[in-house]
Amino acid sequence: MGVKAALPKYEIYFYNTVLCLAMFWATSWIFEVSSSNASRKSFKTSMKPGWYYFGRKMDTADFEWMMWFSTFREHILFALSGHVLFAKICSMLAPQYRSLVHMVYGLLAVWTSMGWTYVSLMLSHCILLYSISLVKIRWLCFVTGFCTLATFKCEPFVSWQAGFVEGDFELRHVLFYGGCGFTIMRGMSFALENCERKDGNYDILELLKYNFYLPFFYFGPIMTFDKFYVQANKSDLTRKEREMWNISLQGLIHLGVIIVVDVLFHFMYIRTLPTDMKLLKHLSDWALVGLAYFNLVYDWVKAAVMFGVINTVARLDHLDPPKPPKCITMLYVFAETHFDRGINDWLCKYVYDYLGGKHNNVVEELVATLCTYGVAVLWLGPCEVVLLWAFFNWFGLNFELWTAKFFSMEPFASMEMEMSEAMSRRIRAIVNTLNFWCIVFFNIVALNSLDFAKLVAKRLLLKGFPMTTIIVMFMTYCLIQAIKEQERKQALINDPDPLPPVQPQNITTSVTGAAAAAAAADPQPVADPSKEKAE
Repeated sequence: MGVKAALPKYEIYFYNTVLCLAMFWATSWIFEVSSSNASRKSFKTSMKPGWYYFGRKMDTADFEWMMWFSTFREHILFALSGHVLFAKICSMLAPQYRSLVHMVYGLLAVWTSMGWTYVSLMLSHCILLYSISLVKIRWLCFVTGFCTLATFKCEPFVSWQAGFVEGDFELRHVLFYGGCGFTIMRGMSFALENCERKDGNYDILELLKYNFYLPFFYFGPIMTFDKFYVQANKSDLTRKEREMWNISLQGLIHLGVIIVVDVLFHFMYIRTLPTDMKLLKHLSDWALVGLAYFNLVYDWVKAAVMFGVINTVARLDHLDPPKPPKCITMLYVFAETHFDRGINDWLCKYVYDYLGGKHNNVVEELVATLCTYGVAVLWLGPCEVVLLWAFFNWFGLNFELWTAKFFSMEPFASMEMEMSEAMSRRIRAIVNTLNFWCIVFFNIVALNSLDFAKLVAKRLLLKGFPMTTIIVMFMTYCLIQAIKEQERKQALINDPDPLPPVQPQNITTSVTGAAAAAAAADPQPVADPSKEKAE
């Protein structure tokens, strides 16, 4: 079944109507629960006075959001504004040195916020990985990088290295782990690209330019070294038509999303509610299902905004950074489930695609996915929740491959060929509906808690069966069909169907009228079809 398979318009309108009603229904349940439980004792630590205009408390349970856009926004805006200013001056006066200016500004900013001992620690890791890259042995680069990364995940190495950070800056611990982790991943990317280079080695200065580019230093995203090297050293700094307009519009959209999320935090406490299991047990099935879904959507919004703000600055520097993560609402296959495209690109380039090849062999895919999620576990920090998340997603990714292999065999392949494309799309959407909720459950484990995921699964599949189960699955089926319709339209834009060939018209002369009259007067016998075909 092709991605361009279409359904009747009235059917699509019906799916969209059901989907909109379901969203409003779930939102009303969350709003009612939030309003009636705002004063619970268990919410005191996460509920703070909100904007005066609303007269409501604000959900502040998400540490990352509050850190970025409330507590430390002045520090982040000041540092990024300085970077944009110096980068603009350099691009006008000496564009050939702009990557060097970016590195110097980044070093000074890191030194100002974290101290010289922290800068020295980061430089030591860069020098170590650069030295290993000169040997040009891939497995040695992997071993060195992963061992170095492990030193930030286990004691006593973590405490020992954390002692290198100076001052009592409140953001110190977050910046420490963020800068260290991304430094190791960037250093490994440089080392692996240096192994692939046939003629000579990259200069260590290129590694420092790559690592100390301030917008990416603390919080990512990760751009692989090969892409950064080409883009940071290009001499042509001209922009495409309306590029600055698009960059400005993107910045305004991110600002608008930040304001909308802050407003919604006054009315829907989606981050605080999952922390109170006693309250959750008394909620309706619809409120629980909606709460699980909205938590995943919010996590995507947070990642999209956080990376989007940084990517806007990177585009001002004539870079093409990794795209924001794909919305969780648009995901119904495990192969596209990633919340950080930078890390995903890194893992695919150096681990998944390298070991998996064309991803057709079941055994190779099994090994490739196992190694990929092993690296992800080390990156996130080994613990029970991360291990469960990795195992479930690893199993789901491989199960998709096994299922695709199984149904590509006879008699299933012939059965699908005999049915219409629309019917094939409907059957696949039913399977994707089950897949969608598997993705939801597996990621709730990492984003919220195992207890919350178990409670949602129990309500949806056991206690709420069959009424809740059937209705929720039908609504999800409508969502999958809406997603497929968007994908179909995008596929037609990217690869439009060819127009039917135009029938050639006979070019006649002035004797056409006479010939037609003669034919009418003396009709000719019908031509032999075989001769006509031969001609």
